[in-house]
Amino acid sequence: MENAIKSGAGAKTRPSIARQTVDLRGYPDLVVIYLGMRVLSLKGMLTLIRTGRRIKQAVDAKPDGLLLHETVIYSLLPPNVGMRQYWRDFDSMEKWSRSLPHQGWWKEFLRDTEGTGFWHETYFMRGGMEAVYDNIPDSIGLLKFAPVTAARGSMFSARRRAGLGQEGPVPPAVKETELYE
Repeated sequence: MENAIKSGAGAKTRPSIARQTVDLRGYPDLVVIYLGMRVLSLKGMLTLIRTGRRIKQAVDAKPDGLLLHETVIYSLLPPNVGMRQYWRDFDSMEKWSRSLPHQGWWKEFLRDTEGTGFWHETYFMRGGMEAVYDNIPDSIGLLKFAPVTAARGSMFSARRRAGLGQEGPVPPAVKETELYE
């Protein structure tokens, strides 16, 4: 399609633009999360590949509440690969992240990052956001402009960072006391 646009001595033509939007009224509790794994050493490349296979298997299992999963390459040098996920609601995302297989991966990562760093930023349809950066050596995302604080105490869990109150019905994958004692 082309539209004629009048301009002084004659008409120019320019392609039409097919603009679209989405009606999100059916998703009042939508949560969008960006996650990334940053390779910090050669060993980290192997960790990234292994983690990618695990994530593919988990997504293929169609966890309840996961609406869409997309792979994202944030940078090639240093390698920083991740995903963008759309979840029906925070409770679904939290339930999945606190159960197997994710719970096991998270415990493994916190014991030994195997040459990688990990980060996520979460955005809520009803407002609010939260983020965590583990073993990320330089500023990315919200770290580039927001004040940085330790992910301890009230900032340890995603639920509390997002201002959603105390812990939900599913116990955390790793308790803060397990990690720091």
